[in-house]
This record gives sequence, structure tokens and C-alpha cells, in this order.
Amino acid sequence: MDQKLTQQDWHKINFQNFEKKLNGQSFTPLHDLRKQAITRFDELGFPTIRKEEWRFTNISPITRIPFKLAAGGHDPEVVSGVIEPYTLKDIKHTQLIFMNGQYVPELSVSRLPEGVRVKNLDRALQEDKELIEKYLTKHSDYMEHEFTALNTAFISDGAFIHIPEGLILDNPIHILYMTSAAGESIVTHPRNLIIAGSNSRSSIIENYAGVNNDIYFTNPVTEIIAGENTVMDFYKLQQESAKAYHISALYVHQMRNSVFSSHSFSFGGSIVRNDIFNLLDGEGSDSILNGLYLAHKDQLIDNHSVIDHARPHCHSNEVYHGILDDKARAVFSGKIHVRPDAQKTDAIQSNKNILLSEEAMVDTKPQLEIFADDVRCTHGGTIGQIDENGVFYLRARGINEQLAKNIMIHAFAGEIIKNIKIDKFRDIIDKLVFSRLEDGHLKQND
Repeated sequence: MDQKLTQQDWHKINFQNFEKKLNGQSFTPLHDLRKQAITRFDELGFPTIRKEEWRFTNISPITRIPFKLAAGGHDPEVVSGVIEPYTLKDIKHTQLIFMNGQYVPELSVSRLPEGVRVKNLDRALQEDKELIEKYLTKHSDYMEHEFTALNTAFISDGAFIHIPEGLILDNPIHILYMTSAAGESIVTHPRNLIIAGSNSRSSIIENYAGVNNDIYFTNPVTEIIAGENTVMDFYKLQQESAKAYHISALYVHQMRNSVFSSHSFSFGGSIVRNDIFNLLDGEGSDSILNGLYLAHKDQLIDNHSVIDHARPHCHSNEVYHGILDDKARAVFSGKIHVRPDAQKTDAIQSNKNILLSEEAMVDTKPQLEIFADDVRCTHGGTIGQIDENGVFYLRARGINEQLAKNIMIHAFAGEIIKNIKIDKFRDIIDKLVFSRLEDGHLKQND
């Protein structure tokens, strides 16, 4: 029987119970790493607003709930009904399905050319040891980042993708993490490892969704290695339960002449934090980070990014748009770091926000850290209301005020949505945004 969880030690008790189920795996090098990570998490503790990187984001509600590790053993027929609204029915794709952090092979579909490896991480730990040992945890930092340490301590399952050198994938790979807490406060720690060989091209969609108003905590970490001349488009759609907590970290390591684009869409969750750590470690690499977040009621959505220009002749372009209503809060902290050897860096960063109520609030902090002298870097952040001139223009053409405001909000979001390269997925995001608009305000997504 599991020990009783308390507010202060739920992660410790979870780790003890997790170890008991590992059997022979508890004697592996990976488990030594897990133990180092849980020790490091105990040293760091949950971050508080006294820590600079968390001063606008109070995660104390997460520490007060005694979350329990999610259990497996799901009926595929039941899971199929739950996930149906979140599957990409009209898009030809490969699909990996996870329910409460556990892989559901019966619902996962592979449509891939020979040589591409797409499987769950638990299986990859047995079958792909060489790649696992070379890349897993090598580009994520559990020594400095609390929730990465917590995730690393519980590495068990998630998505494993290896795209071999020179291969072009015509269709996306969709990773769906569905959570149904069924009245329990559960926690999952998905771990994703994506390796793209040189001269390859691919699209990945990472999707997080939840049932009804379940209270749960999702703590994913994704590591992406983009080889030389690689082109990768990465999409993250977060539509968790309205009462869920979502703290994620994405670590991207780019090599020479690689092109990586990230498109982040945050619509759900009670407290949400998206961290991106993007290292441009090869000359001529290109990074594109786009983001859109919608928050209403008392939601808090925090986007933090660090773009590290380590080599010369690299380019980065980051654009995030936020739409807030009611008493919602958002945080944007984007740092561009240019190392001394990263001459000829070209970096652009922008954060724009629309507030639909007087009580909504945004803390925006674009940052530049430049240690090279031959660079071009710009940044900026704006907070405002709907463009009244635009509303007036539409009303002058016979459109009522509420619809005019909806059109202006939708157009603002569309500046980010238009960058999606998968036409039918772009339509999905567009419809999700439009479904949230009502009389110039945001409503709960059904």
C-alpha cells in the first residue's frame, strides 16, 4: 500500500514508490542518474517568487497538493473515446498516444518510411541503448532547473524519435498526452527525446490535453537534437484542463546550418510555465520561436526563453502574442544571449499583448546579453487594448461592435497562426482561437 502523501514530501514518497516498481532497472546507470536528480531537486526545492526567474509566477498551489504518480492499465476502448476530439483525423500522420503518462500501443499508429524510429521511451531504453546513452539528459540541465530535475528523477516513458540522416518526412509525427485524473490529483513526468540526423526534414506536433475540470500536474521535458543542415518544425499545443498545472521545458541543440522553428500555443491550464532553452551551436544555424497564449478568468501563463548564440552567422527570430481577459496574468521573459565568438549574429525578439479587461495583467521582459561587437539585435514588448481605429473602420462598414472586436482579436492571433506550415493543423488552431471569442472577450473552450 502506498504511503500517505503530504504537502511537503509528496515527491519523496512518489520516488520511493517509483523505485519499488523498477525491479532490475534500479541497478542501471539510468537509475543512478534518477537518484542524483531527486537529490538535486531536494537541494533546489520548489522555486519561490524570491527567485528571479520565478518572481512573477507563484507556483505554491502545486506544492500544497499531494500529487500521486499516475497508474497505468487503461482500457484502449475507453481511451479511444476520450482522445477522439484531440486526434488529427484529417491529417495523414504517425501517432503516439499516452494516457496519464502511460503509452497506449493499441491506439498508436505508424506511417513511416524504413529507418525512422518512433516508439515510446520505455521500449527505446531497451532497444536503442547507444542513442539513449549518447543523447538522453545530455542537453537538459537538471542541476539548475528544478522541474527538469524532478522530471529526470522520474524518467520512465515518453516519446522517442530518431530520424536518420538525409530522410525527409512528408507527414508529421503527433504525440498526444491525455490526462484523465478521475477525481485523483495525479502527476505525470513525460520525457521526450527527438534526434534529427543531418540533412533530414521533419514536423513534430506535441499535444497536451485534459478531461473536464480535473486537477492534475503535467511536468514534461523534451530534448531535441537538430543535426547539420536539418530542418525541423516543432508545434506544441497545450489545452490542459482548466484546473490543471503544466510546467514544461524544451531543450534544443542546433548544429551547423540547421533550421529549427517552434510554434507554441497555450490555451488551457490554471498555472502554466513554458521554458525554452535554444542553443545555436553551429555556424549558420537559424532559430524561429513563435508563440500564442490565451488566458482568462484567473489563469496564469508564463513563457520563458533563452536563445543562446554560441557560433557566428546565426539568426534567431522570436515573436509571442498574448490575449488576456478577466483577472488573467501572463509573463513573458525572453533572453537573447550572444557569446563573444558569435559575431554576425542577427537576433529579433518581440512580445505583444492585448488586454480585454482592466484587471488582466502582463509582465513582459525582453532581454539582451551581448558579448560580441559585430551583431544586430533588437527586442521589444507592448501591452495594449484592441485597436479602436480598426474597430471603427469595421463598424463603418456595417459590422456590429462585438463582431468587429472579435475580428480584430482574431487578426492579432492570426499573425502567429499564419506561420503554421501544415495547412490542416493551421485550420485546427484557427478554429480553436475563434471558438474562444465571444462579444470581444474570451470564453472557456468547450
